[in-house]
Amino acid sequence: MHITELKAIVDIYSLDKMSSQTTKVVLSLNATEVNLLKEGLNFKKNPEDGFCYIIFKSKDGLKACKNQCKHQGGLFIKDIEDLDGRTVKCTKHNWKLNVSTMKYVNPPDSFLQDQLEVLDDGALQLLELSPVHPWLTDPRETLELQEGEVKVTYLTHACMELQLGQKRFMFDPWLKGPAFARGWWLLHEPPDDALDRLCAADLIYISHMHSDHLSYPTLKVLSERRPDAPIYVGGLSRPVFWYLEQSQVKLTNINVTPFGVWLNIDEHLRFMILMDGVHPEMDTCIIVDYKGHLILNTVDCTRPNGGRLPQNVDLMMSDFAGGASGFPMTFYGGKYTDSWKTDFIKTERRKLLNYKAELVRSLQPRIYCPFAGYFVEAHPSDKYIKDTNVKNTAEDLNALINKLAPDIKTWTPKPGAVLDLGLALKDSSNSEAISNPPTNAKVYKDSWEFDLYVEEINSAISCEIFKHQSWIQFYYTWAGFKNYNLVVRIIESDDHFEPLRDGYDYLVDFLDLSFPTARPDREHFYIEIKNRVGVMRYVVLHGCLWDDLYIGFQNRISRDPDVYHHKYEHIHREYH
Repeated sequence: MHITELKAIVDIYSLDKMSSQTTKVVLSLNATEVNLLKEGLNFKKNPEDGFCYIIFKSKDGLKACKNQCKHQGGLFIKDIEDLDGRTVKCTKHNWKLNVSTMKYVNPPDSFLQDQLEVLDDGALQLLELSPVHPWLTDPRETLELQEGEVKVTYLTHACMELQLGQKRFMFDPWLKGPAFARGWWLLHEPPDDALDRLCAADLIYISHMHSDHLSYPTLKVLSERRPDAPIYVGGLSRPVFWYLEQSQVKLTNINVTPFGVWLNIDEHLRFMILMDGVHPEMDTCIIVDYKGHLILNTVDCTRPNGGRLPQNVDLMMSDFAGGASGFPMTFYGGKYTDSWKTDFIKTERRKLLNYKAELVRSLQPRIYCPFAGYFVEAHPSDKYIKDTNVKNTAEDLNALINKLAPDIKTWTPKPGAVLDLGLALKDSSNSEAISNPPTNAKVYKDSWEFDLYVEEINSAISCEIFKHQSWIQFYYTWAGFKNYNLVVRIIESDDHFEPLRDGYDYLVDFLDLSFPTARPDREHFYIEIKNRVGVMRYVVLHGCLWDDLYIGFQNRISRDPDVYHHKYEHIHREYH
């Protein structure tokens, strides 16, 4: 794989400072208050700052954590369904945490809660280990920006071009073709010169491996025209370019950067990549610093940098759309009626809208721009998804932000629109700070070259290996997921999810990674999955992520019982 470890110019003093930690007392209880703690769950609030904590008392001692769900920061309450008095339930999405073990039990096998250090000598102190905010290392003087010195151009979806003095920095270039196999297509028409801009960029940042950010059809053009274009990715445990060797893309200048370190580009420009708190193995965000002015792009992160982010940045960008990707749109049977899905999506959209607006309000950026949500399920075979999977609009989010924090300037961009940051910071009401594309410019796509890309995917159907049933055992053995009491039935289907007469229909028992002809007699979890044959075989042939099937709406799923299996439905999808 053509990946080089980045030899960044990093100040050794800064590295030393970043590796250090400080301790902060977040809650103190005197001896009397400690004696009054009951066996099991105790909810305590710090009267000075109002933050809440959970303390679990048992014969083995005390355990403590923040009263904050690791998913999206919701508050926990006592779980009335838990007879043992060990579990709390999040008020946002009903995630459940067993505080006696600090393990999440819904979804199972997912996360561990971060514990606080407990100092107990009759009285009690809860300590939080706090690494220094890495962006505070090596502070720089803020210099005035001249008109035209910093320009931010929206191209499409999550793709932004930043002109920073003499440098041009491109984010997440998805400029052509579909994402997630054939499930997502660009909503906006990129400017005519978007690919030329990409090939001329001085720096390209790709946040994570999902194909609406890591677009191989787009990068194929880049590799043909400028294979040595400098690309920067975070040092994730799941490499962003894990699929590079199997692709037709030949890129030779991919730089893997350490997290939380300023990478100096020139006298005035530097950037830092941070990881997601919920998915640190596969998601990142970025802070760009030009002449002391910060631009924060949280991309798709669920809790970017664990919720620790710089306040009062000059420009903040984040995703906004919501809607469903996979769950529950691809599920059928039981409660998964159309009306249930509609209600679920409506509720989740509202939660996401409020969460994003509150995050922006708390960080108080000078300017905020929602992006990374402009896609559509455009293929005719996915009309049901398109009609049902309603998403938030950027206008909805900006309207809520304007209500909650009227001092924050919001920007809803169109393809080719340009924000002059210097002008906007001097006078947010200056109409010349934002240049919109010409009135006759095409905003929304109306054609997507369906045949070209779908035919490429479907070409895998007739591949020689699928004439031999032994591919099944070989493939799942290669994937390596096992020792889990789950049986999955895979059914190859047509575009309408009707089983194919000559398609494969097989069982996989992941307890011992066997392939029985009937479901085993023992008690077990069971999932039935209908996969569109072209996408399924393409994924197998090229070793792609199962996200192409799941997030791309290319399957239909039924579970018995209806339980979320984190180990299978997350790890299994991601590692294929």
